Amino acid sequence: MILEGRTLAAHIRETLPARAAAVCQKMGRPIKLCAIGSTEDYGAYLYLKKEVEAAQKLGVQTQIFEINNETPASEFLALVERLSADPATDAILIPRPLPAHLAATDFADRLAPQKDIDGMSNINAGNLFLCKTWAEVQALKGFVPCTAAAVIRLLQYHNISLEGAEAAVIGRSSTVGRPLAHLLTCQNATVKICHTKTDLPRALKDADLVCSAAGAPGLIDAAWLRPGATLIDISTNWKNDRLCGDADPQALQQRGVSYSPVPGGVGPVTLAVLLENIILSGERKLKENV
Repeated sequence: MILEGRTLAAHIRETLPARAAAVCQKMGRPIKLCAIGSTEDYGAYLYLKKEVEAAQKLGVQTQIFEINNETPASEFLALVERLSADPATDAILIPRPLPAHLAATDFADRLAPQKDIDGMSNINAGNLFLCKTWAEVQALKGFVPCTAAAVIRLLQYHNISLEGAEAAVIGRSSTVGRPLAHLLTCQNATVKICHTKTDLPRALKDADLVCSAAGAPGLIDAAWLRPGATLIDISTNWKNDRLCGDADPQALQQRGVSYSPVPGGVGPVTLAVLLENIILSGERKLKENV
């Protein structure tokens, strides 16, 4: 089975224009998204512009602040603090990777959690990891990292049961791997977090579900997975001038493994979740001001 994400993404996005318009009417202005993007990573910056353009089509007002290897840390931190305190800014997006000297700052501690639409602030991350059940995750007032949330929604959409499942997550980043592993445990899966020192053939052989965010094309040998397993390929890699994930789709099909395609799997759902979070930031602001 191919776990495509475009249909789910379209379903999530279909109500967003009307919701954005309703917020605009009640607020007296459009929802405003401010993004802080590094021009040092060409691919990431292009994707940020794609996200911003998608938000604009919903009627969201947007502004991108560019940073680079020459941006002083004090200037970056002051910008985060200013946007967090600005009543006219409703949502803030800070894509990674950041320049190393900026990533090493405590910016996540200065990011307003109610505007942090990708769940990277210390408060949002901490509140997520305090959750034990899915009901507690759903009751959070903040935001969950979009890619991790998109994986769960894609699995739910395709009726992949997580209750009691053996799962493996390849990648331990704070933006994808670790929050995804935690969300899976909140869905009552038993999770292994795999990394560069993990014996992958051994770790994956009994897994019902494998989620790969390694960013390494060809990393996963389909023979490591049992027939009937599910692979969620989160990575977006360029190989031979084509987008691909961490595994070979043809080999997965021959092995009898269900999988999400790259492109067309997790990616469009992640964008839809991000856009939904932008609208949520405005809706929640209205509720706070009632």
